[in-house]
This record gives sequence, C-alpha cells and structure tokens, in this order.
Amino acid sequence: MKELEERIAREGTVKPGNVLKVDAFLNHQCDVALFNAMGAAWAEHFAGKTITKILTIEASGIGIACIAAQHFGDVPVVFAKKAQSINLDGDQYVTRVFSFTKQKEFPVIVSKKFLNAGDHILIIDDFLANGQALAGLIELCEDAGATVEGIGIAIEKGFQGGGDGLRAEGYDLDSLAIIDSMDAETGTVAFRA
Repeated sequence: MKELEERIAREGTVKPGNVLKVDAFLNHQCDVALFNAMGAAWAEHFAGKTITKILTIEASGIGIACIAAQHFGDVPVVFAKKAQSINLDGDQYVTRVFSFTKQKEFPVIVSKKFLNAGDHILIIDDFLANGQALAGLIELCEDAGATVEGIGIAIEKGFQGGGDGLRAEGYDLDSLAIIDSMDAETGTVAFRA
C-alpha cells in the first residue's frame, strides 16, 4: 500500500535493534483516515471470504481492527488481553507469546464466550516481525475450533522471517507494507516490491 509506505518513509524512525517507530500515525497517535484506507485494502484482498469476527491483540492492533471491521459488515472485534484481570471471568483460552518490541513473554487471553467453533476469523495486527504474536492468536483460534480465514498486517518486517513462515504454512497473509531492510544509522527503510 503506497500510502502506508510513504508515511513510514516520511514519519517513521529507525532505531537500533531493528525497531521501527511509527507512533506518529500508527500505534500511539492514530491516523483514522489511514486506518480506514487500510481496512478498505484488506476488504478488497479478503473479498469472498466469510469473516464473522476480527481478532487482534492489545493494544496497538485494537484501533486498526475496529476501523477495518467497518469494511467487513461491522463484524465484532475481539482482542486478546496480555494480562489476567478481575474483568476476565469464566473460561478462557490462554497461551504465551514473546513480544519482539517489549522483549518479554506475555500471556495471551481470550474469553471462551467471544471465540467459538464455527467462527471465521480475520486476524489484524500492526506489526509482524518473527510471528510469535500471530502464532499465539492462531493457537487460540485452533483451541476454539475457529477457522483462520486470513491475516492482515499493517507493517511486516520481511527480513525477520515471520511472514515467510506463515505463508509457507498456507495462511493467506496480506501485509500492506513489507520492509526488506532498515538502517538505523541512515534512517532508511527499503520496501519489498
């Protein structure tokens, strides 16, 4: 998606350790018009697939998923929580994932009342690096007996291999911007053609 690539090149900041900051428009301050265009792009890509719910993980994926949901007939958005709380009651699906950005392992939790057998899931998230978060969300779907119809990612760090692994497993993965390389010294980002 050209518009997203241009925003990354113009407003993104490359930091040491393969970190890309896009907080000016994607995951701290949210550009809703951009999110809407992203949702339209995913709706076009996944047209013809039955989507009954969108699944994401807190926190950065929530806004993107909610705006995107409008392009899928206003399907509900379910977000996996990264911590147990008193608000989470009843039976739950739980797994653990390692966050590249936070360099820490988190529980990933979804109430069983919101993820069910027969659901057709589109997973949406802001970043894909090594694929650990997505693997956790896919595991929750499998545990529930839900079908993963596709995965929509805003920014994929193609050089970290998570996307290639998911595609090799047969998942329909649509990343709107795939980064082939980043250089913290020059601040440059190279996108996959």
